[in-house]
Amino acid sequence: MTEPSALDNLLTESRSFPPSEEFAAQANATAALQQEADADREAFWAKQAERLSWATKWDQVLDWSGAPFAKWFVGGKLNVAYNCVDRHVESGHGDQVAIHWVGEPGDTRTITYADLKREVSKTANALLSLGLEAGDRVAIYMPMVPEAIFSMLACARLGLVHSVVFGGFSAEALRSRIEDAAAKLVITTDGQYRRGNPVSLKAAVDEAVEKTPTIGNVLVVRRTGGQVDWVDGRDLWWHDVVDAQSENHTPEAFDAEHPLFILYTSGTTGRPKGILHTSGGYLTQASYTHYNVFDLKPDTDVYWCTADIGWVTGHSYIVYGPLSNRATQIVYEGTPNTPHEGRHWEVIQQYKVSIYYTAPTLIRTFMKWGEDIPARYDLSSLRVLGSVGEPINPEAWIWYREHIGAGKTPVVDTWWQTETGAIMVAPLPGVTVAKPGSAMGPLPGIGAKVVDDTGKEVGKGGGGYLVLDKPWPSMLRGVWGDEQRYRETYWARFADQGYYFAGDGAKYDEDGAIWLLGRVDDVMLVSGHNISTTEVESALVSHNRVAEAAVVGATDPTTGQGIVAFVILRGIKEDEDGTALVKELREHVAKEIGPIAKPRQVMVVAELPKTRSGKIMRRLLRDVAENRQIGDVTTLADSTVMDLISSGLNSGKGED
Repeated sequence: MTEPSALDNLLTESRSFPPSEEFAAQANATAALQQEADADREAFWAKQAERLSWATKWDQVLDWSGAPFAKWFVGGKLNVAYNCVDRHVESGHGDQVAIHWVGEPGDTRTITYADLKREVSKTANALLSLGLEAGDRVAIYMPMVPEAIFSMLACARLGLVHSVVFGGFSAEALRSRIEDAAAKLVITTDGQYRRGNPVSLKAAVDEAVEKTPTIGNVLVVRRTGGQVDWVDGRDLWWHDVVDAQSENHTPEAFDAEHPLFILYTSGTTGRPKGILHTSGGYLTQASYTHYNVFDLKPDTDVYWCTADIGWVTGHSYIVYGPLSNRATQIVYEGTPNTPHEGRHWEVIQQYKVSIYYTAPTLIRTFMKWGEDIPARYDLSSLRVLGSVGEPINPEAWIWYREHIGAGKTPVVDTWWQTETGAIMVAPLPGVTVAKPGSAMGPLPGIGAKVVDDTGKEVGKGGGGYLVLDKPWPSMLRGVWGDEQRYRETYWARFADQGYYFAGDGAKYDEDGAIWLLGRVDDVMLVSGHNISTTEVESALVSHNRVAEAAVVGATDPTTGQGIVAFVILRGIKEDEDGTALVKELREHVAKEIGPIAKPRQVMVVAELPKTRSGKIMRRLLRDVAENRQIGDVTTLADSTVMDLISSGLNSGKGED
């Protein structure tokens, strides 16, 4: 694909939503936050770090002399788990609920901060009894059960480096991550619930560790009660090892730059990239962003982030950010439609959730299921809604605010990555006049801008590459064991300017607000125009019949690339003329964006190929659109989706 020198800015959005006077009056973040950050950036970050408890204060806020490797809060020492657990108990909040846990089958647990301290201490003592020492790596391969969080915090408490592997990944994915990190222990469960049915997890661990000699033990939580194979001496039951431990453990302070976790992202080479995060800077920014972007009031709010701990969102906005801020939160094990499609709204109603943070994919799924479902529940406790994971199209944003937020809650659309560690670009709910579909601007203390391929900032209305032009506290400290890959992947593109670039296109609108345009790899070159898949998808979803859309560029002899769209409809009508609707959708895109963006082909499908975290795999759709053999489908939530799409396309449906 030809690299775009700039991205065409095609869609415009004129709607805007200022915060209500009532919300702004009580907001944690005011306009003064930006002024403080602009006046003295390092002093600003030092002030944010002071929200935490440090055993030893730092000598220097930032050492950037070894760029692109940063050191933040140099010389400072702290314990991450102490900041998330013990200090809240010591301040008299031991009886406050930390976690309302809701299991998929309907079982529940209520865990206070005092309970959390007890469980994390016992887990830490258990890990010590297995001979682990600070700096050792521990793989965690678990569903959303409380023990997963106890395990992460116990590692942080002991200076062990955790590597959480999403419980939906294969044995091979687990093996490669254990091997790369040379992990000594795997913590897992016997099984997990998937749409109401128990499925084994231990079997995948058994297969993975056959080929990983560094693993000494496998610690297993009893969850589903399913049959498991057992290797004596290696395999240990959690209830045998942890339950007998002392409830007392004194945490040790570690250097601000001590490694906290490795989190693997899929590499384009097929070899996973181990993104390394350290302690002081990471916790400072996770805590600061959680407090300000979600306007958390720890004494009254009930917060719910619907991510899985296998992703960075679960690390920063379920474990470290919320718990450092003494949040009361929901942790939910199950899928959104088990046992029924109103499950999330039922949980919100029951626990009076006030802050809800989820992905655009799920919001569009809720739209597809129908607004009548959330309308059956009392969602009046909600006061802030958040979006994460990919750009949210304006219509989904509006639907979310209207049908979930009663037409009045702020919606915070957040841009960040595994690599950035914490939110980078987002509106502040009491300050920013938000636009549907825009992440608006960098948070106070963050430097982000949109540049062309020479590294020069584009003007208002221009499109290009989103770069980060200043170091930030929660930034990755490298790719585990591969310094060269770190430099090449993130810093080589704009090496002369010293900018970080991780592959996302973006544009400024006429007011200077930032709009994310998805991965630069997903940009289509049509008749000399660089068109973002995100904009065409947004145009399609703005049609009242389209619930979800995915767009790819396929080789075209005339235009270079032709736009091929895959759409899921809202409400399929019997005996509807599909040809007429397809024509209408093509014309709708031409009207919304311009004739240049009119899809060559629109294909109506029942489902789209998505990973288990909900990201659409456009690579597979490109394979279909170009009649290639479909590539690797192992990370798909449902691999049969591709067969259906291929057969539909080959039968000629969707042409006009």
